[in-house]
Amino acid sequence: MPGAIYAEGLVKTFGDVRALDGVDLDVPEGTVLGLLGPNGAGKTTAVRVLTTLLRPDRGKALVAGVDVLRHPNEVRRSIGLSGQFAAVDEYLTGRENLRMVGRLYQMGGREAKARASELLERFRLTDAADRVAKTYSGGMRRRLDLAAALVVSPPVMFMDEPTTGLDPRNRQALWEVIQELVAGGTTLLLTTQYLEEADHLAHDICVIDHGRVIARGTSDQLKARTGGERVEVVVHERADIPVAEEVLRGFGKGEISVRRHTREVTVPVVGGAKLLAEVIRELDARGVEIDDIGLRRPTLDDVFISLTGHGAEGDGAESDGAEEEVK
Repeated sequence: MPGAIYAEGLVKTFGDVRALDGVDLDVPEGTVLGLLGPNGAGKTTAVRVLTTLLRPDRGKALVAGVDVLRHPNEVRRSIGLSGQFAAVDEYLTGRENLRMVGRLYQMGGREAKARASELLERFRLTDAADRVAKTYSGGMRRRLDLAAALVVSPPVMFMDEPTTGLDPRNRQALWEVIQELVAGGTTLLLTTQYLEEADHLAHDICVIDHGRVIARGTSDQLKARTGGERVEVVVHERADIPVAEEVLRGFGKGEISVRRHTREVTVPVVGGAKLLAEVIRELDARGVEIDDIGLRRPTLDDVFISLTGHGAEGDGAESDGAEEEVK
């Protein structure tokens, strides 16, 4: 049975650009799917299709069990969406923005007012609640937009790079809100450039590049694809790099990586902390002074580099092509 968010063979082109090239997704109810990929990979296009804002050229999609193309209005009643850019009315106050959203969802006046106050407090906007939104900083507008997406606590949420522009404190606060929503049964599709965010929040991760899904699985499963543990050594003197290479080659289970400018030598290993102690003893016996040594697992950034050839890009909004509204 399809999950709360389901897509099969989604294709979307903009002229010569194939923004989606046969994307399949299946997100079980009450879970978080992290949709990762470099800028221009197709993440935002996928979100726009699933939220009825774009019509795909081919393929099918169901959200909350409803066909996105056949019954878009019914889908819209079941979802919340926070896009890449804050969509607030600059000439209304923060409180008025949230009350307006509540009224548009046919909440009673008293209920909309109470929900607005609750969300303003949750997103630390109470002190600015009665100021017009055009006086808000970029981060404050982002938080107001996120609050607006949560006014009705929809069963399915789409968040497209929701924490872009937020400081660490407010990013952490949003993570807590997301965890509360999911604990209450909400299904979430989250696109993000912050790999730590996906690692922290997502039950499953889908990596997309050039409009295609190139990998999927849990964070641990994806990390396992790039190899196991690594020993990283930073030698004190650059002249000691060849000796460190020789030592690590004796313990390693794969290709050695050397970054001369940082005096860092890295090799895949098997054996954990016990092996690390042996490496330290051998380096000491060979007279190699080290500034740092550590044992680490692959990160999601390593996964990105392995799968796409470069790291995640977090310094700009994704541009997949022109938009076409579903009428």
